[in-house]
Amino acid sequence: MKESNYIRYRRLKAFANRCCFYLCRIFPIKKNLISVCTFEGKGGFGCNPKYLVEELHRKHPEYEFVWFVNESSWEKQFPEYIRKVPNTLWSRAYWLTRSKVWIDNYRKPYGTCKRKGQYYLNVNHYTIGIKCTGLWRGEGFSKMAYLVSKNDSDMIDDLVIDSDWCEEVSPNGLVYNGTYQKTGAPRCDILYGDRSDARQKFREKHNLPCDAKVVLFAPTFREGAKDGKRFVFSEIWSIDFKRLIDNLEKKFGGKWYLCVRVHPQLAPTFKEYKNPDVQDRIIDESQADDMYEILAGMDAYISDYSSACFEAGFAHIPVFLYADDIQKYANDRGALMWNIATDPRECIGNNKVMTPSFDVKLPFALASDNEELEKDIMEFDQAKYDKVLDEFHEKVGLVFDGRASEKLAENINNFLK
Repeated sequence: MKESNYIRYRRLKAFANRCCFYLCRIFPIKKNLISVCTFEGKGGFGCNPKYLVEELHRKHPEYEFVWFVNESSWEKQFPEYIRKVPNTLWSRAYWLTRSKVWIDNYRKPYGTCKRKGQYYLNVNHYTIGIKCTGLWRGEGFSKMAYLVSKNDSDMIDDLVIDSDWCEEVSPNGLVYNGTYQKTGAPRCDILYGDRSDARQKFREKHNLPCDAKVVLFAPTFREGAKDGKRFVFSEIWSIDFKRLIDNLEKKFGGKWYLCVRVHPQLAPTFKEYKNPDVQDRIIDESQADDMYEILAGMDAYISDYSSACFEAGFAHIPVFLYADDIQKYANDRGALMWNIATDPRECIGNNKVMTPSFDVKLPFALASDNEELEKDIMEFDQAKYDKVLDEFHEKVGLVFDGRASEKLAENINNFLK
């Protein structure tokens, strides 16, 4: 179908969807009802909404919550005070129209219609990152994607961000020109301060010794990966896991384990992955709803282009970036937030086209092969790393104090009152 015809079809469909929302306005708004969704209904009880909802329920048990869930994710578990509802058109139209507050970490479907007197807080899942989004993607951001983003952004009352960086990037990155709640991301509250409870919980869950050390490997998703296992596991994962574990043990001491969390679209296939050299050291957390409970219990973090590297950095967890397709990835994305394809790997600057107000360096070294990764691990200096991170956080205007959920819950409560 030609793009023009497809857009015409989607607009007609959106008009029909809006009619459903208008019909549901015969029902009054319920003043203590809050509707929640994560990742277009594919997510479970996780990401930013989880921590905000927990705080709201803790302080105001009288509030009612509905959580939109797709059929394929219906078996996901939620606290008893949350009502799971189908993420279907008429279900959304009914529950969203009746809810006083909306909370979402993604985009609402095209045609969703907010009514007067409702408050939509978007707790977007993407903050400081490496990959570009929205209009920064150029031709990679279709007209249809723009229409969906604009429709959603026009309904948002406040967007949650964690830094001055995000405020500068959001107008083009998220097609958003509204107001912000610069509180930090609720999901990062668990990373603030003492993380011993999270460490203990993770080790007990997986029957690990209390002094076991764990590195989290969380690669980003590649479009080509959905075509088959061969592409996912052999062409992307050129990282030598045995060598990685050996190097971590040489550098930091102790017995190390590898926790793997692949993208949700690849999670069902990871159980087929076998690596005889380290099979007894691999822990699969790909199906877990909340990555941040896991990250809080880690001793190190490895990824390629995931924005979670910055959030691990908030807690000063050692971060090592490994990507063997830098030039190809930069070309495929059209542009990146950092000059990773042109600058020396130890001194990568921000893309001034997207972030002209900043002059900062990527606080993590980026390795493109196992030799470089080994060098980064063996030369790691925690004191130097801490200093680099402190300077970076100051320059980007980071808000990270462990109170994001508390602040946002108070704001929502003030609105409801």
